[in-house]
Amino acid sequence: MGSGLSKSLILKGLQCQKALWLAKNPPEFDFPPQPDLEAKFRAGTEVGQLAQQLFPGGVEVPYEGLSFPAQLARTRELIDNGTQVIYEASFSFSAIFVKVDILVRDGAGWQIHEVKMGTSVKDVNLDDVAIQRYVLNGCGLSVTSSFLVHIDNSYVRQGEIEVDKLFHSEDISLQVATRQQSMPEIVSELRKRLSETAEPGIRIGPHCSDPYDCDYIPYCWRFIEDNTIFELRGKGIDKFDYYNRGIIKLEDLPLDELNPAQRQQTEATLHQLDVWNRAGVREFLDTLWYPICHLDFESFNTPIPKYDGTRPYQQVPFQYSLHLQRRAAGQVQHCEFLANSEGDPRRALIEQLLAEIPAEACILTYNQAFEKGVLRQLAEQFPDLAGDIELRVANVRDLMVPFRRRDVYRWTMRGSYSIKDVLPAMVPELSYDGLQIADGYAAMRAYHEMCALQPGDELNRLRDAMREYCRLDTWAMVRILAELQKLG
Repeated sequence: MGSGLSKSLILKGLQCQKALWLAKNPPEFDFPPQPDLEAKFRAGTEVGQLAQQLFPGGVEVPYEGLSFPAQLARTRELIDNGTQVIYEASFSFSAIFVKVDILVRDGAGWQIHEVKMGTSVKDVNLDDVAIQRYVLNGCGLSVTSSFLVHIDNSYVRQGEIEVDKLFHSEDISLQVATRQQSMPEIVSELRKRLSETAEPGIRIGPHCSDPYDCDYIPYCWRFIEDNTIFELRGKGIDKFDYYNRGIIKLEDLPLDELNPAQRQQTEATLHQLDVWNRAGVREFLDTLWYPICHLDFESFNTPIPKYDGTRPYQQVPFQYSLHLQRRAAGQVQHCEFLANSEGDPRRALIEQLLAEIPAEACILTYNQAFEKGVLRQLAEQFPDLAGDIELRVANVRDLMVPFRRRDVYRWTMRGSYSIKDVLPAMVPELSYDGLQIADGYAAMRAYHEMCALQPGDELNRLRDAMREYCRLDTWAMVRILAELQKLG
């Protein structure tokens, strides 16, 4: 069993030593794919490469194509030759390998610039840089200061990306120096753990998702079955406290310690109860009118704003589905928009949407905060359309309301009012199971993939899958509303 470490392995060990041990001793277990993690990694690489422009003229020590010894040798060569800026500089001390995003010569010493695609400094970032400084000091380099370079989400793109405005750099030298002092003890403890031959008996706990969701959650949580405390929605109780006391199943929970929503979920699940409040449903239905337009947007966000007038991580709509019903029990008409891969899609999208939604129509969404937010950003971007857009915003209503306040609750919802859970509970013959694209994150990934594809059958199949998913979102709303009307 190797005792070699890397920065990522130490950070994993700081979160959970069992995760570190498992990384070195992979279990025989079929882990589900993690496409969201892969997409995040690609975005992080893009951010890191762009941040290099803050210190132009540097030389990169590539990870791909060079062995670890070759990376170390190349870094030492650049340092000895007087190179002022090194990208991805590589170091090893005490069998710990690290790469520094941007290393800048500062007189007789060096500055560490760690690049993150977040929008603030987090504790885990301080640990990250502390590990780097510990290794660099061990290699004989003097670190004069340490910086965390992160995204400034107040930046608005106009024209070419202004790298010095997109990024914000914070001096974290003092915090890093403090944390570095405990590094020798931490490394020793982690190596001791790695020397063990048996899998650590560390129980699941809050650390499984703090600061990140652990890669080994599917493995470590595999014994948690259905109808347990971990399915309870909302706050109010410490689920891990119950777990550590041996209370896991819903049937063993003391009901008087739960809040009303959790108690309802527990009792409904155990006894398979469906409940509804006819007056509450009627009150909601009375806020709607015809024509009704069932509307759903799909959007993407990126740390590097793609179009003029957008900020980092702003939701940019690229698709919508619209089911229009002009009168009760009348025919339902479907309209849709899916951007092509060229240029900013927002103007074409909102112009088509305004043409398809009658000015006086009730616009029904599922989680209105998102759709309203998208529409208001479009109004801000296109002042000439703002009046027509705001008229529609005023007519937005939220189909989530009766489920969020539990005027209708079916036990198969398991405490959730997400449309993914409400739909099969209300309309059993419909669900998102089996779709190639089955959630918003997958739709976002599909859009980026679509933009990278050349015209052809693969692109056409992907676009069909994107349309199928978005169409189901609004058809689901049509069917759920029909079921509510039966109850009210």
